[in-house]
Amino acid sequence: MPLPPPAPRAPAHDRHISYRGFHREDGLWDIEGHLRDTKPYGKTVRGRERAAGAPVHDMEVRVTIDDNMTIVDIHAAMLTTPFEECPRAEPPVRQLIGATLGRGWRRALDEAIGSTRGCTHLRELLFGTATAAFQTLGAYRDHLRQQRGEPEPVRTTPPFFMGGCMSWDFDGPVIARIAPQFIGWHRRQEN
Repeated sequence: MPLPPPAPRAPAHDRHISYRGFHREDGLWDIEGHLRDTKPYGKTVRGRERAAGAPVHDMEVRVTIDDNMTIVDIHAAMLTTPFEECPRAEPPVRQLIGATLGRGWRRALDEAIGSTRGCTHLRELLFGTATAAFQTLGAYRDHLRQQRGEPEPVRTTPPFFMGGCMSWDFDGPVIARIAPQFIGWHRRQEN
């Protein structure tokens, strides 16, 4: 169901965040993120003219991970920033090499590049790479398996996302339809 019609309003800010996932020829995975903030009006900021639609922030990240979602390489590029000092936040992201996109990812971000050790916007952009990685790896692995004509593996434990939201409730209709062997899984684990 779409959002209800808005009240009369004027555009004031646009933030676009996108992620793309790639399977590399060497077997690793690249997750790329892009964040771009623009204003629909021109403005003079600290003596510099910024045209309507020109970026306030424009930054990219590339996180290279292995099959276990452990970071083996990472880069940040701050293409447009409000201050000339901002790109100093690029090198500290390298401290995330060895971290895993999964449980503890937000804590790893805060420890490596939190507060004045990094950039708020890079942290926001990097946080979302974990979800993009989950979406990339699982679906692409299924795609490759299907291309090879292999059957879907029989699961004895539920995948990590089951039990993680309303639709994937272990007592809900989605699990009952597509993975009935996991109905009530959380209760079985408590016993």
